[in-house]
Amino acid sequence: MKSGYPYLLSLLAGLCFLTAGAQPVFNRIDTTMKIGKVGYRVSCRNKSITDNPATITPIGMDAEVRPFPLPLKGRISGTQVDDLNGDGYPDLVLFVFTDSNAVNGSVICIMSKGNKSLAPCYLPDIAYDPKVNKGYKGHDTFSLLEGSLIQRFPIFNPGDSTNNPTGGTRTLMYQVGKGDGSGFKFNRIRFYDTK
Repeated sequence: MKSGYPYLLSLLAGLCFLTAGAQPVFNRIDTTMKIGKVGYRVSCRNKSITDNPATITPIGMDAEVRPFPLPLKGRISGTQVDDLNGDGYPDLVLFVFTDSNAVNGSVICIMSKGNKSLAPCYLPDIAYDPKVNKGYKGHDTFSLLEGSLIQRFPIFNPGDSTNNPTGGTRTLMYQVGKGDGSGFKFNRIRFYDTK
């Protein structure tokens, strides 16, 4: 029996080594989120980055608002429901990463229009915003706070390695506003850096 212990210890050490260098795990998503009696069910296998279909099923809305497929390029890391535009109706937010290492993140948002129809809400690409993109190399985290979308990422100074940003953290706050046509978009209302 004692002869098995060194083997077991070396096996555990090997597993710890593999886990330390492992990529993030994107689990299957099958969740229901509601505000009161109204909300959404989100279902996604979360297997492929290039072809990752999700199904969004509205709950408690008008009969005209039916389940629909949502083709994704990326994997869902999380989902939340909040009233983002203060109209009293729940809106759905999906946090999506387009690479296996969870570096390049974005948000997909579905807005309820009086529980009678749904409309997309667009998050502008930070790469095209010169006020805040200096030092940006991904590694985003997203959250919702009292109807606002919060985006945080480390700031990379010139010469920083990909795993060691030295410029602190940038936090951006967005609120929903009118977009093109009948859609919505997230407008950046403020940002700040912390060391």
